[in-house]
Amino acid sequence: MYAVCGATGNTGFVVAETLLKLGKKVRVIGRSREKLQGLVQTGAEAFAADMEDAEALTSAFSGATAVYVLIPPNIIVEDFRAYQNRISDAISTAIKNDGVKYVVMLSSIGGNHPSGTGPVVGLHELERKLQMIPGLNVLVLRAGFFMENYLMNIGMVKSTGILGAPLTDNVPMPVIASFDIGKYAAERLSRLDFTGFSIVNLHGPLVTFKQVASTLGNSIGRPDLPYVQFSYDDAEKGLLGMGLKPQMAALYVEMYKGAAEGKLMFDPSGPEVSTPTTLQEFSRQFATAYKAS
Repeated sequence: MYAVCGATGNTGFVVAETLLKLGKKVRVIGRSREKLQGLVQTGAEAFAADMEDAEALTSAFSGATAVYVLIPPNIIVEDFRAYQNRISDAISTAIKNDGVKYVVMLSSIGGNHPSGTGPVVGLHELERKLQMIPGLNVLVLRAGFFMENYLMNIGMVKSTGILGAPLTDNVPMPVIASFDIGKYAAERLSRLDFTGFSIVNLHGPLVTFKQVASTLGNSIGRPDLPYVQFSYDDAEKGLLGMGLKPQMAALYVEMYKGAAEGKLMFDPSGPEVSTPTTLQEFSRQFATAYKAS
């Protein structure tokens, strides 16, 4: 049996759905049993659990051969780093309690760095906690920047007519569609073909912000959409204006600084795996969301 955390999220849903299509027994885990009903109707077992509750996760993982784990996003929590630590402690405790033998973990490029990468540091810490569990086989997916994150810029594009971030416009960044992450994670879970602690650098195309602005702009009929590089101070003010808590805004700025320093790139100790979705394909999703907003 497979246990899938974050089963109502972008990657967890795809993991669960793909495993079910492969005929696997799947237990889907989320905060709300009601939101899991779509997967229940396709054959999954639902388990409502708070990801910060080690006892609840121990019950959720009970009897599982393999587990898909991640730290769900939470941009409104006051202390995001403490939130990450509570979840990583709960996950690692539950895995030890249940004697789970296989784990696929969603991490991020930059997960090999213990500092200077903003919210990615919490993923680094979860990686280390899992690595310390005796006899556990862990596959860490160091994923690129989610294409879906560009959807957060729709308000900026509509109100100001620009796409902006505190990075130069000509440095290629690895991006990826969340659907591709879920498919890859499910395939590796179905095969259980990993041992010890291993990582995969998982990404789609390498794109610059200038290319992103051009591709997304074309999709909404604005081929001249400019990319503007913000200062770190202006970026932090903008994030606060979007409703992020002060610590979260500061962590995102730290992440951008880490990217500028080259920390958000591939770990040479692991292989690179390319995924199929292109930025052009994603731009159709962006255009649909843009028109609907």
